[in-house]
This record gives sequence, structure tokens and C-alpha cells, in this order.
Amino acid sequence: MDDWIDYYDSTHTIYASKRHRDLHFEVIARDIIGYIGSKDAVVLDYSCGEALSAAKVADACGMLILAEPAPGVRGRLIARFAPNTRIRVRSLDDVRNMHESSIDLVVMNSVAQYMAPQELDSTLLIIRRLLKPGGRLVLGDILRPEVGMAADVFALLRFAARHGFLKDALIGLISTALSDYRQLRTKVGLTRYSEAEMTAKLTAAGFTASRAQRNIGHNPWRMTFVARPSFG
Repeated sequence: MDDWIDYYDSTHTIYASKRHRDLHFEVIARDIIGYIGSKDAVVLDYSCGEALSAAKVADACGMLILAEPAPGVRGRLIARFAPNTRIRVRSLDDVRNMHESSIDLVVMNSVAQYMAPQELDSTLLIIRRLLKPGGRLVLGDILRPEVGMAADVFALLRFAARHGFLKDALIGLISTALSDYRQLRTKVGLTRYSEAEMTAKLTAAGFTASRAQRNIGHNPWRMTFVARPSFG
């Protein structure tokens, strides 16, 4: 995962335009809010990225913890949300030291594909420890083995056409094809899971899990799973 952390901590071109970037985070925030069960809930967004719409999520819960591994991104989060008393910014090391059974909802969106399977296993165990008995893990944007890059491209173009940045998206796709992202994706790769594989992985980590009807974000060809700590 370290190579990907370095990439996202750099000046990258993963978004086609400012409008694309802003809409991306707005849609994710909207979908996360849909999983918040109470205004008093403590929510952890694990490897949250820039989280530009985090204030909207914070307004829907009691406290939002933004956990981010990239130090540059984490610094921007601290500066951006310093006035918001409902938001805390933490490193992943901080998360490992958090109190047991202290979180109502953990969201881990568009993260698993950048982790080796063993990294994901250890992270799921940490999350399992942090969740309250009635808490939930929402694991979103899981890549499927049978769905390739063409589906990602189509999903982006459809999203762009719907929201008025199609030209920027087309230019952005060309830039991405020539960028460090494409080279890193070829070199390191992205981890993919079938529905059965991810369900088994979550079960092994101590969860009862099922696939959600729709994915978090704009890409319907990826999967989201909702998992609860299992007992007995």
C-alpha cells in the first residue's frame, strides 16, 4: 500500500477537473450519510483521502474521525477542518490505539484495492475490535475480477455526461493513460475480489456480511459490503 500512499500524497491527476473532484466527494458523502444510524453516532472514515465533503457527514453524526495514512493529505485535512468541533483527524497508527468498542460505523471506501490481502485481513481485525457490538463496517468500491478498466472508463464518462464535465473527463482519461497512476497500476496492480471471496474474508475476520444493493459512489460495477461483528 505504501506506493499508493506516496502517489496520493503527491500532486496527482486522478480527477479530470475541480468539478469532478468536488462531485466525487459529494456523492461519497451522501452515500456515507445514508449508513449513519443516529445523530449521536461516532463514525470512522478509514483512509478517507481529501474528504472534501466531510463537513456534511459530520453534520449527520455526533463525531467524525478522518483517518488518513498520507501525511500531506492529513495535514490538509487538519487545516481544512480545524474549526469543526465534530471532526477529528487521525493517522492509521492513532486508529490502532483507539479504545475497543468505541465506533458505531466504520466506512472504508475505495481502499481495499490498494492493499495486499494480508494487509486487509489485519485491518479488518482492527476494525472489528473498534466497532461497538451493534456497529457496522461499510466496505465500498470493491473491484471484481471479471470487470476490467473499460467498465471504470464507462462509469466515469456516464458520470461526467450526467454532471456536465464530459470534455474534461475525456481529456483527463488521456492524461491518466500517460500518468504515474497508469504506470503504478501496471507495476503494483489493484487487488480484486469476487463477492464470495470478500464475504469469506469478512467472515474470517469475525463479521456477518452481505453485499449491499448498490455501491458507494458513481461506479455500479464495483461492490459494497455491509458487515456487523458476529458473536458466538
